[in-house]
Amino acid sequence: MNSQQSELLDVIRAGAEKVSHYQLEYWQSFSNLTTWQYWLLVLMLVTPLIVLFIWIDKRKILLLGFFGLNYHVWFAYANKIGIGLGLWEYPYHLIPCLPSFSLDASLVPVCFMLLYQWTLHRKKNMYVYAVLLSAILAFIMKPLLVQLHLFHMFKGLNYVHLFLFYLAFFLVSKLITSLFVWLHEKEKQVSR
Repeated sequence: MNSQQSELLDVIRAGAEKVSHYQLEYWQSFSNLTTWQYWLLVLMLVTPLIVLFIWIDKRKILLLGFFGLNYHVWFAYANKIGIGLGLWEYPYHLIPCLPSFSLDASLVPVCFMLLYQWTLHRKKNMYVYAVLLSAILAFIMKPLLVQLHLFHMFKGLNYVHLFLFYLAFFLVSKLITSLFVWLHEKEKQVSR
């Protein structure tokens, strides 16, 4: 590694440490346990997990869990990138260094997991219902979050973009899940 590369890495690391310090300071001042927004985020985290625990089909728990984890990962990555690029922000944080934790880890993935389960049980076209759920999240939930100042968009980002993100994460998660199911079924046939 040359000295220019090392110096730039030092600047990046120092900047990251500074941002982490500012995030903690911001959280302590404006987004802590004494705010109603914090407790709303707690509800957005805990309630879907309780609902999932009660309603998840235990016979399909690995399939649904794998799909939900997949969705969570793509959604969390996108939120990290979007925040980093200044496309959006979450002014209130459940955890200082994870600004969108309630949505990433619970609310949105659980909605898609329950949709997946519902369409499997009723033999419905999950893609049609994924479009509907993506529309509800992008055009109803996000505007509500904007009105409550729990979410802000910048640089020309709009609700159509968010709709496409939700739908894309569903499609990628479903594709990866289907691929793993196919590989598993193929292996079962080979080992017989």
